[in-house]
Amino acid sequence: MPLLSNIENEYAGLIKDDSLSPGLIAIRDKVMQEQRISDEDALLLFESAPLSFLSVLADTVRTRLNGNKTFFNRNFHIEPTNVCIYDCKFCSYSRLIKHRGEGWEYTMEDMLNIVKSYDGKPVTEVHIVGGVMPQYDLDFYCTLFRKIKEHRPDLHVKALTPVEYHYIFKKAKVTYEEGMKRILESGVDSIPGGGAEIFHPEIREQIAADKCNADQWLRIHEIWHELGKKSNATILYGHIEKYTHRVDHMRRLRELQDRTGGFQTFIPLKFRNKDNQMSHLEESTVIEDLKNYAVSRIYLDNFPHVKAYWPMLGRSMAQVAMSFGVDDLDGTIDDTTKIYSMAGAEEQKPAMSTYDLVTLIKNAGRTPIERDTLYHELKDWSDHSFDEDTVYRGYVELPILN
Repeated sequence: MPLLSNIENEYAGLIKDDSLSPGLIAIRDKVMQEQRISDEDALLLFESAPLSFLSVLADTVRTRLNGNKTFFNRNFHIEPTNVCIYDCKFCSYSRLIKHRGEGWEYTMEDMLNIVKSYDGKPVTEVHIVGGVMPQYDLDFYCTLFRKIKEHRPDLHVKALTPVEYHYIFKKAKVTYEEGMKRILESGVDSIPGGGAEIFHPEIREQIAADKCNADQWLRIHEIWHELGKKSNATILYGHIEKYTHRVDHMRRLRELQDRTGGFQTFIPLKFRNKDNQMSHLEESTVIEDLKNYAVSRIYLDNFPHVKAYWPMLGRSMAQVAMSFGVDDLDGTIDDTTKIYSMAGAEEQKPAMSTYDLVTLIKNAGRTPIERDTLYHELKDWSDHSFDEDTVYRGYVELPILN
């Protein structure tokens, strides 16, 4: 039975409920008429909208853009190091240089061996992101990306955030434009959305003062889009920010997307409070998490997709999020990332087989669609049945379609 027992049917009458406040009625009408909501509308949704109302509106936008589909891919991560020159207050993952003995620092050979360990397995993407350290400079990464492509040309390389690019370009004394062109030529296919945190300087200067600022983050993505390539965007929510800061963050993303159309997916990331300098803060509630997904989906009308990063959120909540605007659950991951497990996320060993993801999506009443990184649909798994003879808890259980 679908999770939430068909919440759309249960609350269908709410959309026609004129007992709502005039402001919410106006927002409802805008969404139903496919009109853009304003910053003030988004604030009102955060502050006053019933959760069921948000679910219906967000699911309306989700269905308009992607029908009943929920996407996933087969991917793995490489995290070159968790040692970092930056001191972000929210980070449980990184270790400062003075504590580098507590971390890891992969060599190029180490990383290439990780790629080679997936030879013969139908993964489509490697996601590369980690700490910022001097030895991982522009020449190092360009060589690494070229070698990955030489070894496996079909593997999509999604690599490095503007935080890393800002540092390595500055160290190499090249402009953002020149640096991103070199990155493209070395074999990078797209860039992830990390490092955005909260754009507003009032908050960013408190939690991540020493790394690239909002304008620099946005400019690097803009240049990448101008080169004809795609990227994602994130927000780190649920700490010291207010709703106004979340809306400001999304406004800047929506404005850039209006200019370039280069963003594919928006990924809200929940602050986790284990073993970091902000551990005294309470984490956001489940209600707040769902509200954030829904308002994001409604406000970011020019973003094709909203993703629930299941290793951060947990499997059950990822299912629920599909009724609040989410249409993507990331990928199989294969326990290759420690960024959120070290922060106390629900998934301490994040790995799901294709069977796991398909079953999770089906049980939420959605249509599971395997995609590549650029959202080309590889297979509709809705009519596929698994049995004990075909299910294998790993990457090699089922072939990828051409």
